[in-house]
Amino acid sequence: FPLKNLKEIFMALQIPEYHDVTFQKIMKGEIQAGRVGLDFSPESHHHRHYADIRAFLTESRLPQAVKEKSLAIFEKIAQAEASVHGIPQDEVHFHEVGAVDSILDIVGAAAALDFFGIEKIYSSPLPLGSGEIQSQHGLLPNPAPATAWLLRDMAATVRPSTVRTELVTPTGAAILAAFATFSEPEMSVSAFGTGAGMKNFEHPNILRIFIGESSSATKKYSEIETNLDDMTPELLGSVMNRLFEAGALDVTFSPIQMKKNRPGIKLSVIARTADEERLSRLILEQTTTLGVRVTDLRRYEADREESLCETEFGPVRVKHKLLDGKMISARPEFEDCERIAKETKLPILEVSRKIQKAIDNPGIQNLKNSSD
Repeated sequence: FPLKNLKEIFMALQIPEYHDVTFQKIMKGEIQAGRVGLDFSPESHHHRHYADIRAFLTESRLPQAVKEKSLAIFEKIAQAEASVHGIPQDEVHFHEVGAVDSILDIVGAAAALDFFGIEKIYSSPLPLGSGEIQSQHGLLPNPAPATAWLLRDMAATVRPSTVRTELVTPTGAAILAAFATFSEPEMSVSAFGTGAGMKNFEHPNILRIFIGESSSATKKYSEIETNLDDMTPELLGSVMNRLFEAGALDVTFSPIQMKKNRPGIKLSVIARTADEERLSRLILEQTTTLGVRVTDLRRYEADREESLCETEFGPVRVKHKLLDGKMISARPEFEDCERIAKETKLPILEVSRKIQKAIDNPGIQNLKNSSD
């Protein structure tokens, strides 16, 4: 993630206390890792309500995708704090998480996910430290109550540790709770990075991130099905949302005729085989069914790429479909078209046509790979 891009993101926040961000490589034991440094002045107040932070991010000059990801992370923290303290979300009073450095951490993580086009995060088991934590609320058990709530919310896989310090912070847990699942996908690794923690332990205090893509040779899929005749449309809609949040590739409902002359619904879920057991359990937990059917699938896929196209509305993301390296089609990202239609008050059909014309015009060399 280029440092200049990160600086532009942080400047878009217009936080008076923020001055600069730096990057350096340091040694953690025998391993070289990168450390991001934040330069900011002491704040006049360290406490912000969730409603204030939500309004601040919504009104900021951040790119829309970064706003949405940042808000999703803060919402997870607000849900945790509201539950722990027994108060409405908008009344949640952030302490450490409301400080400038935590806001920058969260927005920086959201910007990195957007820059690299990360579609899904998979996490290894999280190490839980022991002992107690000093906080604005005084001494708290480790992990902190909000962190523990988030670990439960995302059904995190954890492992014990004898290290008597906080190893998973509420901020880190919220980032994972907003986007991550705990499984090990098969993928072709294209890049990796190593980040350095501030504390020193007997082992290297580092965080490693791998970026990759599923290769056609390793992609395995399952179809999970069940028949339902005693759930309302509202409940089924909630189940669909949960399944997509948990990593389902596709979720559909089909009308069927069941025994006893009852009309029913067939729930079908397309999932990565690695996610099959977890999603099947979710269906058993969230619906009235007593069992699910699982079928192994074979799937042929076109390759996909994303680029940026300069249009009269500014840069727009473009999705390319390729077969054997040859581009078959290119279409604008619907979310970008929808955002532009709202901003310009133009019909979305008109916006889509104009953007598609810019994409299809062979005389304009305006396509630029988004990773450049």
